[in-house]
Amino acid sequence: MNAKIQHAIACLIFVLSCCLSMTISMSAAHALTFDYDPLRPAELRACDEQRYRGHEEAAQSCYSELLASAGNDVLRAQAVWAMGDLAAANALFREYLLASPNAVLPRIAWGRLFLETHQDNDALKLFREALNVDANNASAKLGMAQIFAQRFEGQARTLVADVLKHNDDSIEAYLLLARMDLEEGKLADADRSLDRASALTEKQKQAPLEVYALRATLDLLRGGDGAKWLNRAAAYNAHFGGGYESMAHAEAMRRRYTQTATLLRKAVEVEPGLSSAYAELGANLLRTGATEEGQRALAKAYEGDPYNVTTVNTLRLLDRFNEFDTFTSQGEFPVRLRLDKKEAEVLHPYVQELAEKSIATYIKRYNFKPLQPITVELYPNHDDFAVRVAGLPGIGLLGVTFGYLVAMDSPSGRPAGEFHWGSTLWHEMAHVFTLELTDHRVPRWLSEGISVFEEWRTGPTPGVVVTPDALKAFNDGRFLKIEELDSGFIRPTYPNQVQVSYMQAGLTCLFIEEHFGFDRLVALLYEFKKDDDVAAAVKASMSISTAEFDRQFDEFIKQRYAKVLPNTKAWEKNFQATLKAVEQEDWSAAIEPARNAIDKYREFVGANSPYLLLAKAYEKLKQPERSLQTLLAYRSAGGWDPNALRQLALQLQNAKRNDEALGVMQAINYSDPLDGDSHLRFANAALAANRAQDALREYRALLALDTHDKATAYLGAARALRKLGDRAAARRNVLQALETAPYFRDAQQELLEMVDEPE
Repeated sequence: MNAKIQHAIACLIFVLSCCLSMTISMSAAHALTFDYDPLRPAELRACDEQRYRGHEEAAQSCYSELLASAGNDVLRAQAVWAMGDLAAANALFREYLLASPNAVLPRIAWGRLFLETHQDNDALKLFREALNVDANNASAKLGMAQIFAQRFEGQARTLVADVLKHNDDSIEAYLLLARMDLEEGKLADADRSLDRASALTEKQKQAPLEVYALRATLDLLRGGDGAKWLNRAAAYNAHFGGGYESMAHAEAMRRRYTQTATLLRKAVEVEPGLSSAYAELGANLLRTGATEEGQRALAKAYEGDPYNVTTVNTLRLLDRFNEFDTFTSQGEFPVRLRLDKKEAEVLHPYVQELAEKSIATYIKRYNFKPLQPITVELYPNHDDFAVRVAGLPGIGLLGVTFGYLVAMDSPSGRPAGEFHWGSTLWHEMAHVFTLELTDHRVPRWLSEGISVFEEWRTGPTPGVVVTPDALKAFNDGRFLKIEELDSGFIRPTYPNQVQVSYMQAGLTCLFIEEHFGFDRLVALLYEFKKDDDVAAAVKASMSISTAEFDRQFDEFIKQRYAKVLPNTKAWEKNFQATLKAVEQEDWSAAIEPARNAIDKYREFVGANSPYLLLAKAYEKLKQPERSLQTLLAYRSAGGWDPNALRQLALQLQNAKRNDEALGVMQAINYSDPLDGDSHLRFANAALAANRAQDALREYRALLALDTHDKATAYLGAARALRKLGDRAAARRNVLQALETAPYFRDAQQELLEMVDEPE
């Protein structure tokens, strides 16, 4: 899959780790949780009230008395759970359900226990079992909705809406709705949900702490400090840190990590046993590069909550940071690289060069200079990268930016041809600028859109690349209005909406550049230094309303893709005909449908691109010039498949277009830098063209790859060093070549020539 498609997977897609067995073996420090279920036994509610008020000793005494007197295993399970003995609660629920397999409420309660211990798959199983018995059970649906909301899946809203159709007095439903509204920036909707939740908590005599926490968050997102609601929470329970934690989550969603850390420190100061806040504090500190402090916070989180798999995974990864080398470039805007020791020597020059080039490019284009060094981390093990950024293996990301820290897959983290690490780095470095120059206020869609746009315009594989899925989504009316575009990243409602949203965001920036000028795109970005209101920013930077912007953008897409949008079936027919002809090796039959497919949709350069199929057909038909021109068009359109580029470089050399061939060879390093043969071909060609510095870098890359022919690499390095005037280093390399292969005649001759050279 094309890297420009692959990295368009949202930073908010979270995938659970492998399902844990339905056992709980340890007790954990018990954070404050709320149960609004009207069917919760009155005996438990009396104890709950003490706990919600912060009277922990009285609450524990109440639960203990209830445990001693209760004859019902379910009641005992909930009492012992509230006391923090999760293993005992787990055993009691299991025993009860073995005896009463069709019981609904105990099954839901058991599911919520698994929710508390981060075993979401087990919880989902129990909620679904409950719904198999009672299809309309609101509590089971809300338990599932909570899981989907945490995963940022659109099903969450569907379930909440279904509950509210029949249970308009559900406090939990309105609170969950408000949380999702706040995450998506729908502040007016959140306000209405909280009004309803507040009225219901008062009517049902429930604890208002979560209402206060979300009210404080809403106030923060509207530019306030939440103090009014934090004070109300403190008056109700002086040890409730949930308000600060909720506000911190909102700041993390806005990628404002400094503010997030400040609020989380306050949360654990108010509620020292709040393990979830310690976990988020640790993860947040790691995002800002404060590794040691972050590790201490995660260790504290683990003490109180050993079930949190993201905490465990991250601590294990931190223990292996000694497997990485760190490099810091010199210059006005230094870059810190953290690279795995096994490949650091090979990758270091390429990563540093591209990172520094991106910084220089973005400083010029966006008139902003980094205020501190930028750290770039590359992980050869994709799951290590996934744990670094999300605490869980298996996520489909390629890179993530947290401000001045970029983490991404190393080129070895994916099979060659599936991942263009250079484009990913270029994309992520753009985020550094859009985030920092706006103090992290930039909307997600604009930050992602500029990153995609810069890949197309200034990155190592320039060319606008838009996927067929995006065009289909436009045809189906699934492109979002500009004021709603963030929701496509945060909580998608159909399977590939995140990828489509990346494409739409990139096209939005392209539209602004082409119709208003690049300076207006920069002006739009700078509007978010002041505020995060999209409508106001569009009006100020382009002097039109968002409604008019949406109308003009729609026309832009229709005009740009006028050949393919009304004829997607015709394009698909030509594409399939080309594939079939190539498969049957009927090269002449492949020509016309391939040309038609390219003409209708020039931006499709993904797997089995018609460009590549056409180039192969021309090659087989002994038409090398047409094959060459097709591959050049493919590269110009944004294609980067390393095998195709290797073929292109060879054809350019055969055509005596050596300077162009060298450019293509250099480009291969941004997609497949661990291929020794590519380095050798580039090194030899660069040396022949008197590009000694390029040749030296390539020969050194060969040596770092531990090539089987070290003698040739040493000799090549010696020749490059001679051209650069470093005779001492050249002599050392020749001697190393002869030490590796004592009878290597070319090295012997090189040494003789060096001896005969005048000093």
